Amino acid sequence: MAEPLKAIYDGLFIERFAGLVKSDWAPFDGTAFAGNVRDGDWEQLELKARTRKITAALGAALPQAYEEALAVLYRIDEKCTGLPYLFFPDFVEVFGMASENWDLSIAALERFTKRSTSEFAVRAFILADPDRMVAQMLAWAEHPNEHVRRLASEGIRPRLPWAQALPLFKRDPSPVLPILDKLKRDSSLYVRKSVANNLNDIAKDHPELVAELAASWIGQDDKTDWIVRHGCRTLIKKANPRVMALFGYTEHEEDDAANPLVSLAEVSVTPTSVPIGGEAALHYRVRLREGERAKLRIEYGIDFVKSGGKTSLKRFLLSDREFAGGAAPEGSRVHRFADLTTRKHYAGIHRISIWVNGREAASAELQLTEAVPL
Repeated sequence: MAEPLKAIYDGLFIERFAGLVKSDWAPFDGTAFAGNVRDGDWEQLELKARTRKITAALGAALPQAYEEALAVLYRIDEKCTGLPYLFFPDFVEVFGMASENWDLSIAALERFTKRSTSEFAVRAFILADPDRMVAQMLAWAEHPNEHVRRLASEGIRPRLPWAQALPLFKRDPSPVLPILDKLKRDSSLYVRKSVANNLNDIAKDHPELVAELAASWIGQDDKTDWIVRHGCRTLIKKANPRVMALFGYTEHEEDDAANPLVSLAEVSVTPTSVPIGGEAALHYRVRLREGERAKLRIEYGIDFVKSGGKTSLKRFLLSDREFAGGAAPEGSRVHRFADLTTRKHYAGIHRISIWVNGREAASAELQLTEAVPL
């Protein structure tokens, strides 16, 4: 089993970092710093809580004047690259929110994001003064460094994972859109992925807005087209009619019962009963109606049983391509019912379904039983 992400902050990391600070700022008490980091409930803390613990210990060990503390961090930040150094921008969030420090802090976030990421820390500043920070993000969207340009999009995502949400932009994402518009042809895939993820966030609250934006953006160039497709993934999963048409998926015609898009669909599961942690193979087959070619998105769905007995549907992609009229695509997929950090399994009847262009076409049942004791 892979080590948890929080393990990046092991004893060796803390000692090495303390030594690095000490080498550039002699008054630094590395022993006291390491002790403050690891005291109390350190072992039980997850990644972000550990980051904040390091931040607090660093604040106690560096000069109490914020500008002087930043100056110490500026001496060593070029040697501190990657995810473990999230506590550099976190230090700015914790100690640099005062209005008199604002300009210093924004400059520090811009600097630190180039080697780690300021996407989490910047959100406190957005919540404190959204108008000022929207203007800052617009400026960052034109920065020569791709990490800073990415911050312009990633930092202002309404639903950034692991981060506090931005309710104001969930309600009204219109201030975010000019930032994304500036970045929609960005040369960096790293930046374009962030723009697409930002669009996908917005689509969860404002599907028609994103559908309209996608229609206006698509066809401008390959980079923007990729963003539009990736940014509309949730709307495609939900079979938003406008987005499905935009990407060429053939519609299910409600008034054509005599000639449905899918004339046959089957799914079977083997075995029909598996323990939690086990796996089952599902086999599917669908037949497209005769006539014109059609673009089909074929998925399988599982209604996962939740702790209270209710179910929650999750769909997984099987195929996404164009088929000739009358074609009968089929295939198999093995699904493992092992617990994940994002999903815990519970015993009960799990409904397995096949979906074509957002509509259920066939289903079967699988009994998930309690895990077999070792």
